[in-house]
Amino acid sequence: MTIAIRTMKRDDWEQVRAIYEAGIETGKATFETKVPEEYDNWLKQTNPACCLVAVQEQTIIGWSKASPVSERRVYAGVGEVSVYVKVEARGIGIGARLLRDLINVTEENGYWTLQATVFPENEASLHLHKKNGFREIGRRERIAQLNGIWRDTVLLERRSNKVGLG
Repeated sequence: MTIAIRTMKRDDWEQVRAIYEAGIETGKATFETKVPEEYDNWLKQTNPACCLVAVQEQTIIGWSKASPVSERRVYAGVGEVSVYVKVEARGIGIGARLLRDLINVTEENGYWTLQATVFPENEASLHLHKKNGFREIGRRERIAQLNGIWRDTVLLERRSNKVGLG
């Protein structure tokens, strides 16, 4: 089984969208409650070079992306990461490959800090990020509501050992 990681293309959107919707339905992945209808609406807050997909036999089985955390110039090298894996492909290392490749791509694009916001009960995501050099910054209590219920998140951060060292 050969799995390739490559930059996301517009034609990937429907498969990426389906994986994102499945993640939303778990209630453990994001505060979002629906996926944007159009690729351009989803991509407009992201550096397209920092959007990756995992492909197995022409089927997208996972995706990752880094989005700027702020429009302010001083934070130009700080991005928030997302990693989603198709249910049928979980547990075989796809998330780790996507995150490792995303870290490399973001460093090539000048990111010095990556952060992730994870629900505390999403233990698999917490483990994935920590295994790939993210450290826990803290827990943000009752930071926002999802479907009318206040939720906590864990904020994780990874500093590059290649970019922003000066």
